Amino acid sequence: MHRFLLALAAFAALFQPRFDWPLSPVPTVTRPFEAPADAYSAGHRGVDLAASPGQEVLAAGPGVVVFAGSLAGRGVVSIDHDGGFRTTYEPVLPAVAEGDQVHGGQVIGTVTPGHLGCPVEACLHWGVRRGEDYLDPLTLVPVPRTRLRLKPWDDPESP
Repeated sequence: MHRFLLALAAFAALFQPRFDWPLSPVPTVTRPFEAPADAYSAGHRGVDLAASPGQEVLAAGPGVVVFAGSLAGRGVVSIDHDGGFRTTYEPVLPAVAEGDQVHGGQVIGTVTPGHLGCPVEACLHWGVRRGEDYLDPLTLVPVPRTRLRLKPWDDPESP
């Protein structure tokens, strides 16, 4: 029984969320991840999250800032994390600098409007890579809990 419990704990650890959401409260996804067929193909290498201009952007986990500045006219912050992960956030007004160590949940900047294709007031594009592979960030965060309710069922055959 002891081996079974150890194996169960190891299995459960594989499915623990790797990161936290970069916005609070948990935002609406306005555009999901679309994996590219190869490194040069079209795709959407992250997710777009509904936000408000000026909303705080939070580090999804502890790490080191490897970029904080303007890239192609947009503010970008990139953070390296243990395990070869890198998270990227845009468009943001950075509140951190290259080389800064950050902890999960720390404010790293604020959302700025102007993300192309955003259907709401502002969107945060959040990407995750492990090495050269782009990953769906939504597979690495806790799933918001939902409450299920069963409707009362009137059995037509009961007295």
